[in-house]
Amino acid sequence: MTRQDSPRSADPGTPAIRMEDVDKWFGKFQALNKINLEVARGDRIVVCGPSGSGKSTLIRCINQLETVQGGRIFVDGVELTAGPKNVEKVRRDVGMVFQQFNLFPHMTVLQNCMLAPMKVRGASRAEAEETARRYLARVKIPEQADKYPAQLSGGQQQRVAIARALCMNPKVMLFDEPTSALDPEMVQEVLDTMIDLAQEGMTMVVVTHEMGFARKVADRVVFMDAGEIVEAGEPESFFSNPRHKRTKTFLGQISAA
Repeated sequence: MTRQDSPRSADPGTPAIRMEDVDKWFGKFQALNKINLEVARGDRIVVCGPSGSGKSTLIRCINQLETVQGGRIFVDGVELTAGPKNVEKVRRDVGMVFQQFNLFPHMTVLQNCMLAPMKVRGASRAEAEETARRYLARVKIPEQADKYPAQLSGGQQQRVAIARALCMNPKVMLFDEPTSALDPEMVQEVLDTMIDLAQEGMTMVVVTHEMGFARKVADRVVFMDAGEIVEAGEPESFFSNPRHKRTKTFLGQISAA
């Protein structure tokens, strides 16, 4: 598959994601307050925090599923907040996996994965199918290609959602609590898929409560509370020596759960 429709890659030293003083309001409620975050290429960032802290809002702002009222957001050097044309370009290179799988129920697994490359990138049916089968194999469910989503387990559906995002050959993958809707026994198969992606160097921002995943995979853990980034650091120091009182309280609640 060609990438001629993608925005031109920025200089290798350009951050994959940069957020500068980002504010987001829902009516009178401020969901994000002066967010500053930089993600280097190949970084794996885990965003955690209590419910309502702004984690999902932050990740949805990165590809402008939520528009911001202040600040600037750049992906691969392209400013999303500069206008809709840039948003359209950037979204082609940002894969997103949601809490709910959002698969088209009337399409097979293979058709779900082929749709965006054909519609957005202009891939031929043969190219799209070859790509879809390759990524279904990568997430270890090639045998499910001709089934419909309702015939799969939750864990399998989420792996299809990951494969579908990968079929666009993204530069960045965003995960918004990808295991929260799964039964406990299905969580690990999705986390294993994400670990494989991380080990292959994919730039990832992951909103999750799975602290074991954060310890194992993250280059940096970002803790949010009340719409602010309270603390960020490497996993070892973040978990063993949190600096902020709110971080200590959150980690204590997580470990006690």
